[in-house]
Amino acid sequence: MELTLNEKRLLVTLGPMGSADAAVLAEKMDARREAVVQYAILAADRGLVDVEKHVARRYVPTEEGRAYMEKGLPERQVLESFEESIPMRDLQSHPLAKIAIGWMRKKGWIALRDGVVTKTGATAPGPDETAFARLAERGEIADGEGVADLVKRGLVAEEETVAYTVSLTPRGRELLSLGLDLREEVGTLTREQILSGEWRSLPLRRYDVTKLPKRAYPGKLHPYQRIIDEMRRILFDMGFEEMSGGIVQSSFWNFDALFQPQDHPAREMQDTFFLGERWPLPAGYERVRDMHEHGGGTSSTGWGGTWSAEKAMQCVLRTHTTSLSIQHLAAHPKPPVRAFCVGRVYRREAIDPTHLAEFEQLEGIVMDEDVNLRHLLGFLKEFYAKMGFEKVRFRPGYFPYTEPSVEPEVYVDGLGWVELGGSGIFRQEVTEPFGIEHPVLAWGLGISRVAMLRLGLRDLRQLYRSDVDWVRETPTYGGRR
Repeated sequence: MELTLNEKRLLVTLGPMGSADAAVLAEKMDARREAVVQYAILAADRGLVDVEKHVARRYVPTEEGRAYMEKGLPERQVLESFEESIPMRDLQSHPLAKIAIGWMRKKGWIALRDGVVTKTGATAPGPDETAFARLAERGEIADGEGVADLVKRGLVAEEETVAYTVSLTPRGRELLSLGLDLREEVGTLTREQILSGEWRSLPLRRYDVTKLPKRAYPGKLHPYQRIIDEMRRILFDMGFEEMSGGIVQSSFWNFDALFQPQDHPAREMQDTFFLGERWPLPAGYERVRDMHEHGGGTSSTGWGGTWSAEKAMQCVLRTHTTSLSIQHLAAHPKPPVRAFCVGRVYRREAIDPTHLAEFEQLEGIVMDEDVNLRHLLGFLKEFYAKMGFEKVRFRPGYFPYTEPSVEPEVYVDGLGWVELGGSGIFRQEVTEPFGIEHPVLAWGLGISRVAMLRLGLRDLRQLYRSDVDWVRETPTYGGRR
């Protein structure tokens, strides 16, 4: 049986003891404990030793827990700070009141009536308080009744220690009794050793070519980030420039400038995150107001009614990156314009495998003389083809700020046709208030949906989880076939 030198040293060291902790063996062999465990596992594969793993858990105080160790849990401290009763407003002045009052009521220690807090008399220590007292006395505790509650409250943290016991097997003892050659093995031959033939008598290190090497995990980008970067690269190659902007936008830019009526369902609380801030309206906002009320100087009749400046000032978390597109166009009203952005948007969605309250959107605009719907379809078809989707089709759609509007779909094996966004040509009601005289092609694409298709995912939330194993195992080409 061919053994490595380290396996032989392990057996010789273990021989007099028969069984020992890996830490003890590491000290005697002048090696790291992790290395000794590795030697032992190799020897165990040959049936020469047995390796037993022992996992022990202990609980130690967190920083917050240490702050209470001298005087006790917050609820006990606050309970002992007053006699039988106290007005709630006075009790709330205690530094620990915010934490303690809820726990005192939960444990049934106090009753509240007419603004007065009264002790119930049932204030015996519970399992959590008993466990915390042991912790304060010993500095650490084992698992037991009440410990789980302290963990949930963030007062203690679990620490895990792993130990290994290595024991000789009868086969190992038999091999040890035959004697082992402990000469240093040679793993690399010099030129002189090869030319002189000395290598023939050297104790060469044996290699098992059937053993798989330890897997190496180099640093790599997150699969989702790689797809986003790929999209950006494609659009740069197509001659686009990148635009950006803040996630907080006024309702004016997020809705009104895009000719969305102020009573549009998208503005309701179930769809939009409204903020307390209000931003002043930009110069020339009156042209947008007039467009809403009566169509301005166009043939449109607008939406009618009275347009509210107060409602337009209301800030929101942007619901789409189209708010950046119209601002970019307002700043660049003359052709040619070819720009895109990749940004996170926010909507009040019920969280499930295919919906999140925040997700990334890709926005693109093209403004030039005489561009039309055919150009728009060509841009989108070229983009999707470069993303690996060979079959692309378009069906009519509706959006408040584009006309005509189309929804691009790609064909995915096993799923059929999948809708991947919205697109169209900005209506005159959108462009005219900003002095834009040429057609504007626009589209928005949900990047996360593309990522799900490319990576073969069934749950959108996987894109945002801190799953290191998934990142390691996902091919660097992003799952593209």
